[in-house]
Amino acid sequence: MLIRSRAVTGTLFVVSTPIGNLGDMTFRAKEVLQSVDLIACEDTRVTRKLLRHYDIATRTLSYHEHNEAVRTPKLVERLAAGENIALVSDAGTPLVSDPGYRLVSAAREAGILVRPVPGASALLAALSVAGLPTSSFTFVGFVPRKGGARRKALEALQDAPGTLVLYEAPGRVTKLLSDLEALLGPRSACVLREMTKLHEEHQADTLGRLAAWAQGRRFKGELTIVVSGECYGEAAPPVAVASLAPRFAKLRADGLSPRDAAKELAKEHGLSTRDVYNELATHRR
Repeated sequence: MLIRSRAVTGTLFVVSTPIGNLGDMTFRAKEVLQSVDLIACEDTRVTRKLLRHYDIATRTLSYHEHNEAVRTPKLVERLAAGENIALVSDAGTPLVSDPGYRLVSAAREAGILVRPVPGASALLAALSVAGLPTSSFTFVGFVPRKGGARRKALEALQDAPGTLVLYEAPGRVTKLLSDLEALLGPRSACVLREMTKLHEEHQADTLGRLAAWAQGRRFKGELTIVVSGECYGEAAPPVAVASLAPRFAKLRADGLSPRDAAKELAKEHGLSTRDVYNELATHRR
């Protein structure tokens, strides 16, 4: 039962909501949304569908990236006056590639209680079924669409630790997969769409093959992409650089310089370009 107190400030509840299947709503999330004075949500139309499903009549107020600067101080005032407010996103856990950081930060600075109501998360759902290591992962979210900001964000992934988790819009997923393959090489990956819904689909393969699979397809809704870390596959014996000599010779015959050939092999097998070059180019002159 939600404990209400008007003697002190109210509480800001950060509430996770279903990412697709409405049955994934937690009992506590329903109880909190029924009991608070106001629900701040990304899109009131989306949230009202959820509220109608659970017969929740609490008032809603839009709170998104375009109005959060204006609405944050007003919401903090209401919290300070003793109102309890729930923050939700359109789906999943707020603040994970969704608005909310500004409000949570301002509430904490004002001495207001902030409490999580955990539940569904596309990030964790994808990690749990992708079949890739989860002991260490980097959440990337959405990368910039174009320009130098995109290039810089993608290049940073080369040194990112552990498994990578990205979100992407349906119309841009093929390009992202192609860009990742060009940058990271043939890493293992899994593309997940419509998670928890009727037409849920998981597609696992190398980045390059996934880019070919996605080419020409029309997707609905945002997709989650899970990519293995550079060292994934430790159970398999590492590739001996010396065994790559025939492939190195073929690349050289195709016109690549020794350094470019070494770079290509390093990308294909997750090796150090320097090690490949020193073994196959320097030592064999």
